[in-house]
Amino acid sequence: MPRIIKSGLIQMSLPMTEGEGTIEEIKEAMVQKHIPLIEEAGRQGVQILCLQEIFNTPYFCPGQDKAWYASAEAVPGPTTDRMAEYAKKYNMVMIVPVYERESAGFLYNTAAVIDADGTYLGKYRKNHIPHTTGFWEKFFFKPGNMGYPVFQTKYAKVGVYICYDRHFPDGARILGLNGAEIVYNPSATVAGLSQYLWKLEQPAHAAANGYFMGCINRVGEEKPWNLGRFYGTSYFVDPRGQIIAQADEYKDELLIAEFDLDMIDEVRNTWQFFRDRRPETYEKLVEL
Repeated sequence: MPRIIKSGLIQMSLPMTEGEGTIEEIKEAMVQKHIPLIEEAGRQGVQILCLQEIFNTPYFCPGQDKAWYASAEAVPGPTTDRMAEYAKKYNMVMIVPVYERESAGFLYNTAAVIDADGTYLGKYRKNHIPHTTGFWEKFFFKPGNMGYPVFQTKYAKVGVYICYDRHFPDGARILGLNGAEIVYNPSATVAGLSQYLWKLEQPAHAAANGYFMGCINRVGEEKPWNLGRFYGTSYFVDPRGQIIAQADEYKDELLIAEFDLDMIDEVRNTWQFFRDRRPETYEKLVEL
């Protein structure tokens, strides 16, 4: 029987920003704005749903304000527990990206993976952390220290890559080697050079490794940082590198697509991505 998956991505603009409420009020406003689309995904039978990078806050990294450290929370913790209720209610796997506080001074850009029965399966911590104009992420996040895990969910083997990670093919390859069938990349990226790379790099990862990807980007402009326009354009891409569904550039949206995981076998039986690898020829380069 075909292994048909119905998956969803939510891209969202900010309803309340710095100066319009407390950090907790801002977080709650963002969660409340997501809930109708999470519920809609469940009603439409979405089996795996992924939210955008640190879905319940603004993208605060254009500034360097320590006040935002207070928005970090435990994982698992209050937000993942809350999302687990929706996962269980709708028998829906959820990837929930949040700002994680492991302990004082140990803060990470993290995505929790929750199975369809509400069970917390584990988390991925963003490995590659940028620190450049508008993206002062090393001020807020330590680099990930959990490798590139793949999670056996009820419906598929799922991996996660987060935003800036997508510029690095190494982790994308490891996720494939670790058995990922679908890799989700929750992001926050603005118009400019990024917009060209957005449709280049992730289809390349999917084609080079023979898996599906779900790529999420937020929408709108966020004050007071005014980094630029988050251009949405969330999409799904298949193991041939073909975009099979795409969201709007400007609007909040729940993007849903159906695809057959058996296509992975078909593609990999044609192109032997893993059999024909020659890691011994570049082993020393990887050590650099």
